[in-house]
Amino acid sequence: MRSYPSTISLSSRALNHLADRIRSHRQQRKSRWRRLNPGRQALLALAHLRNGDTYTRLAAGFEIGIATAWRYVQEAIVLLSAAAEDLDTAMRRIRLLAYAILDGTLIPIDRVADQKPYYSGKHKRHGVNVQVIADALGRLVWASPALPGATHDLTAARNHGIIEALTSADVTTFADKGYQGARGTVRTPFKRRRFRPKLSRRQKAVNRAHAKIRARGERAIATLKTWKILVKLRCCPRRATPIVQAILVLHHVETNRYAG
Repeated sequence: MRSYPSTISLSSRALNHLADRIRSHRQQRKSRWRRLNPGRQALLALAHLRNGDTYTRLAAGFEIGIATAWRYVQEAIVLLSAAAEDLDTAMRRIRLLAYAILDGTLIPIDRVADQKPYYSGKHKRHGVNVQVIADALGRLVWASPALPGATHDLTAARNHGIIEALTSADVTTFADKGYQGARGTVRTPFKRRRFRPKLSRRQKAVNRAHAKIRARGERAIATLKTWKILVKLRCCPRRATPIVQAILVLHHVETNRYAG
């Protein structure tokens, strides 16, 4: 087995944050000895999440067993996801925004035994549905727990209570046509219907302005996808939620926003 040097496009802020959490966890559990110190374990986990390095490569690079590499990564993910904010906590900041942008994304997964719930007819592939809230500049503010990929965006937003929370907070929210019928404070573009085969000039102008605003939300999704582990999850779909939550915590630490 050959190993090779690599780089991680993160600052030391994220590494130190995760290492501190690991160190506190070990002290709490009174762990006497580990193959890697907290800093090295944090580096191992970040290499997996950011670069998508496999456990085989990580084990060879850090000179540990594959099972040990898996266990260290999972421990780090659990510690990070435990610090993730729920929607109620995130709404304290979202209600202060000029407006919010809501969008959904599909995170691809390997096929599983029960394939039907995870197959997205829209994307023609298997995955999990994650709802993303961005601010007016397209910066990632919050990401929801993962649902099976067959779940419609509007259904997912309602199941997570996103529509109700945004409406209760009176936050104007821009979303695409997939959220038609959301009502409340959610604004969607005009859509052609059977009784309205053509849109008026004013409606087209409104749709263009709406699209320019909503396009900024794609930046938040792109930010989420810069973590290469999300290019395609090769694990149980139930682990998608803690992985997304761990990445959200690291992202906020890295950007020095909302970091606790």
